[in-house]
Amino acid sequence: MTLYVYRHLDEDPACQKAPTFRWEQPPYDWPLTKCPWCQGPVERQLEPAMLKVKKFDCELRDQGFTKLVRVDEGVFENRTRRLGEEKYVDRHRPETFPHLEKTIED
Repeated sequence: MTLYVYRHLDEDPACQKAPTFRWEQPPYDWPLTKCPWCQGPVERQLEPAMLKVKKFDCELRDQGFTKLVRVDEGVFENRTRRLGEEKYVDRHRPETFPHLEKTIED
């Protein structure tokens, strides 16, 4: 089943639903033309596909990103640390911060 977003074509739908609503249906079904509640005209909206791309920490580091994962209140693990950087970043100890000047190039 796929979740689609539909929009009422009437300015003021008779069913008092929101101007848009989500409707779950198989992807091979025809799009709805009428609202399931008020039978008013509707059209299916196109939404951008939500893709999640998994990147490994070393790929993020090679692309110049820094990934910090919270370990405790104010303490983060630097998953993309470079040579000479601390494994843990403590917000109260600036010497543990990543060396951003080494990763940012003009």
